[in-house]
Amino acid sequence: MTAPTNDEFDAKAFLAKVGTGKTILEFHKGEHVFEQGDVADTVFYIQKGKVKLTVLSEQGKEAVVAILEPGQFFGEGCMNGHKLRISTTTAMEDCLITSITKSAMVTALHEEPKFSELFMAYLLTRNSRIEEDLIDQLFNSSERRLARLLLLLANFGKEGSPQPINPNISQATLAEMVGTTRSRVSHFMNKFRKLGLISYNGHIEVHSSLLTAVLHEKPLLKERD
Repeated sequence: MTAPTNDEFDAKAFLAKVGTGKTILEFHKGEHVFEQGDVADTVFYIQKGKVKLTVLSEQGKEAVVAILEPGQFFGEGCMNGHKLRISTTTAMEDCLITSITKSAMVTALHEEPKFSELFMAYLLTRNSRIEEDLIDQLFNSSERRLARLLLLLANFGKEGSPQPINPNISQATLAEMVGTTRSRVSHFMNKFRKLGLISYNGHIEVHSSLLTAVLHEKPLLKERD
């Protein structure tokens, strides 16, 4: 890849440097970037680490709605008129995050086409993922939803080799994201391991046989919800 010239805009370099309306922040594992109900006036970009998005219902039930990785934005709802945060974001490990004020984002989107392209690509990808999650929730059983989630967390389908799943992602977190109980997730995980679809070695390693089973729509287990 050719390095950008001085006349070209490097979107990722822009996000990695302090500037007008832009700050580089460090968060340790367990720290909140923002909480549900906070004022929404900033967009964030993950340079390093993973962030968990959770939502708390009026009844006090918490659900994990997403796990975000380096190269992803969050908090972009403020660009669409949201005055308050609708979720809580928590660092799952030590993170390096760029904070960009709404006004700085608007300026960059108007003045820098490369940055606008990067942000639009993110929004389109995120929208597609939400649609796929909805279809998954409506039509697939919980073990197939878990299988798809494991493949996503292991980065199957992205550039490079599949990655071990972060050990900070617990079975309780997986259960919240799948929409089932922790005991069911534990049951399915044990079955996946016995079938050779995954393995444990301090972290979860997802094998290509799990992808094959999902793509061919084979019953992963005999038991169904």
